[in-house]
Parts: sequence; C-alpha cells; structure tokens
Amino acid sequence: MHRLLLHNNNILDAHEKSLSAGQVGLMNGWGVFSTLRVADGVLFAFERHWERMHRDAAKVHVPFPTDPAELKAQLLRLVEANSAYNSTLRVMVVRNRGGIFEGPDMQREFDVLGFTKDLNPWGDSVRLTLKPGARYAANEFSGCKILSWSQNLTWYEEAQQRGFDEVVLLNERGEVSECTSANIFAAMGSEVYTPPLNSGCLPGVTRELLLDVVRAPGIKVMERTLRPDDLERADEVFITSTTRDLLPAVFIEGLKVRNARNLVEPLVKALEEYRHDYVQGNASPLVGQSR
Repeated sequence: MHRLLLHNNNILDAHEKSLSAGQVGLMNGWGVFSTLRVADGVLFAFERHWERMHRDAAKVHVPFPTDPAELKAQLLRLVEANSAYNSTLRVMVVRNRGGIFEGPDMQREFDVLGFTKDLNPWGDSVRLTLKPGARYAANEFSGCKILSWSQNLTWYEEAQQRGFDEVVLLNERGEVSECTSANIFAAMGSEVYTPPLNSGCLPGVTRELLLDVVRAPGIKVMERTLRPDDLERADEVFITSTTRDLLPAVFIEGLKVRNARNLVEPLVKALEEYRHDYVQGNASPLVGQSR
C-alpha cells in the first residue's frame, strides 16, 4: 500500500491514527468496497464501480455518499498525492453507527477510505483448485461485495499454500459460481460463457464489460449455468478481474482442461482497446500535471 490514504475529505499518512474501534463497520465488516484500475490517472469504469457499490450499500443498510462526482474527485486527489497514475485503488465505505457496540461520540454515519498500491504482477496464466459448497446462491446477500471478506481470504491463502493461484467456488447445487476475487469464463467454439448471477457470483466489473460493451469479431459472450464438467469440455477457461484483466487457466485440480487461447487473446485485445478509448475520453487535465 502506498504511503498516503484517503479518509473522508482528508489525505493522511497511513501511519496516522484516524479510525476508531467503535466504528461498527470495522468491527463487523459492515460496509462495501470496490477495487479500481487506475490507468494513466483515470479511474477506469468508475461509473460501474459506483453503481455496484451504491446498490450493495442500499441492500446491506450502509449509508453511502450521494454525489459520485465528489467521490471521484476525492479519489483522484489520492491518485495525485501518491503519484499512483497506473495503480490499483481500493475504496471502502464503512458504516459507523448501529448495534450495541457503537462507540461514543460517533458523529459521522459512515467513513470513506481509499488506498492505492502498485499493480500486482499476476503472471500470464493461473492454476486453479475447486471448493465445493463455498457459495450459497440462495442467500439474500449473495452477489454483494461487502467488507466481510475473511472466508475468501482464507480459501485464497489455502490455495496459495498448496501451489495454486485461485479457487473455483461451487455453490450449493454443485454449479460453478466464481473465484474468491475473480469471475470465471469457459469458451466453447466461438461462444464464451460465464455463470449467471443466480449462481451466487459477484457482478464483477470486467465480467460486466465483456457481457455488455467489449466486442471481439466473431465472439459472443453470454451467461450460462456451468458445472465442473463444462470446464473440462471447454476449449479454454479463463478468469477475469479489474486488476487481472483476463488470465487463462492452464490447470484445474481434478479436471483435464484445454488451453487453446483462441478466444482469450482477441478478448484481451478488445478490452485493452476499450480501456484505451475510455481513458482518452475521461482524461483529466488536473491529474498528473506534476509528471
């Protein structure tokens, strides 16, 4: 994490004591967050991240900023302060009040926190393992990206300890849902499938872009229920996230998977072109002036 962080309207040194143990969101994971890609000083697909956070906050009763332009401006101040023009940015909205352990003199309904860090070197492929029963798709809050993330971190850590890069999480019906911090896709012929939201997966922003606006000639991306044997039948399997883009799976524990890469590469190119156009159309003259 970079040295400076955003705490509400202030840019602070990460060593400063700015949070309180009485903030119920910190004690209980009661808040929402999103991870953004900063590309040449632009918050890529900010509107989609905002919309998802706003929707999830309403569902889990987390007070939320009312002005997306104001939040965007605050985050860009953080990018400028850390000179983090090509980086990863994590933004969190934490509920401060409620429950029986609310701290004294808690004036704000919520806190906004922002951090930046260098882009992670993910490599060019992933090795996956499977986790049965890890997503309960029927849960009212499935698909919400909330601060209570410890289960995902535990499964991710266990996978790393066993020599894997990520975990394919199955739901209570044995269907493929997602990974701990990525969506998953299976390519068959000229069609690419990803699990529908009723599988219990998060509506990842990169997933959404591939379904809605990123286009590669001759390739159709759509939702479809997938099971582990569908991953085995697929010509190629890949995962997506804001910071990974698309990474092909070269190994899935217990399955024989192919690695054709016939569709991954044109989709990667199409996403890069879309991001380039987005950055060109959203560049701010106020960001990066000191470079």
